[in-house]
Amino acid sequence: MAGQFEVIARDRQVALDVLRPSDRDLQHGMELHADALVVESYGFSPRCAPDGDAVATAIEAGASEAELQDITEDMRMTRCVTDAGERSEFEAAWEASGVTCILQNAGEEGQDPLRLMKRLARYTYVTDMMTPFLSKAVTPDDIVKAKADGKHCLYMTGNGVPLTQDWVSVEDELRYIRVFFQLGVRMMHLTYNRRNMIGDGCAESSNAGLSDFGRSVVKEMNRVGVIVDVAHSSWQTGIDAARASDKPMVASHSGSAALSDHYRCKSDEVMRAIVDTGGTVGVCCIPRFLAGAGDISTMLDHIDYIAQKFGADHVTIGTDVAAASTASNEEWRKIPARRRKRTAWEMYWRPNDGLSAPKWRQDRQVRSMAWTNWPMFTVGMVQRGYSDDDIRKILGGNVLRVARDVFPD
Repeated sequence: MAGQFEVIARDRQVALDVLRPSDRDLQHGMELHADALVVESYGFSPRCAPDGDAVATAIEAGASEAELQDITEDMRMTRCVTDAGERSEFEAAWEASGVTCILQNAGEEGQDPLRLMKRLARYTYVTDMMTPFLSKAVTPDDIVKAKADGKHCLYMTGNGVPLTQDWVSVEDELRYIRVFFQLGVRMMHLTYNRRNMIGDGCAESSNAGLSDFGRSVVKEMNRVGVIVDVAHSSWQTGIDAARASDKPMVASHSGSAALSDHYRCKSDEVMRAIVDTGGTVGVCCIPRFLAGAGDISTMLDHIDYIAQKFGADHVTIGTDVAAASTASNEEWRKIPARRRKRTAWEMYWRPNDGLSAPKWRQDRQVRSMAWTNWPMFTVGMVQRGYSDDDIRKILGGNVLRVARDVFPD
């Protein structure tokens, strides 16, 4: 357990070295963060270490790549339930972050309902088994109650829209949106990097926008009560979706293209379209997307840009990163190397993107944007002169407002 506290303290010091807040700003920021309702607009609860010996045994037994992916992903999501050490680190990371609720990535990238269901099942299991520390928020009011009770919760999201993919009729294709809402999913990505039948993803160079079918998808999500998310969509898909939507929609974890030319960021035109729905743009903590120094100051620059351009009512924080178990490296070393795999379909990035460059992979946990450094985000906003009311909006009030506006009456 000391290891996790040491990592948290190290990352906290990196943030302090970058920000250099006055004692007054530091104290006020920490107190404000502790009091505020903090809702992450898109992210991951802390990740567990896999059981390296168990994975190695599965490899020796001849498990397929698909099986091994399921085994390791399940372990990283659920060992906080079954392993006391992982549970302690999981809870310590939550407490250090001061986060009440994460809009949790709970659906693997794609459209197949069975594929999307797996992460949802795992996180539902975690919230079922870790109550009262962590619960599944079903309504926006559940998030507020979790804060009042001093607890934490997950508001489930999916990295794709569940489709039958039989293409019998539009109505047939749309029917699983309601099913997944009934299972607890409250937000869905229209696309994930690549083009699909709904529209173009952000990594496609064509930027063709939303399809006619995609407009039907948006309308059905509005009707059912699912937030439309265009974080991984092309700029034109985002604009078209905003024009089609009757409810607030979001780019849950992105950044400003005016500050970074990475295609995961959004242009002013895209952000204006989202804001005009009453929606929000979330700023992520991925250095490669944000450009600049790639540290907490850069992330705050993106928040500043969106807040100044569109108002503090329309910016949130969706880190897109997770705290990692301190046992992870040791456990991964137990797993035998396997043959090289082709790039997964959904992990399509433009050539020479640099997202997986060794430097970024080595530095991402020490650039001060570690997930447990959420209190430092608040300190940084205090330093930059944001009012307490605006900080509360950015930390969670804006996410809660959109969730309430979209949730069915």
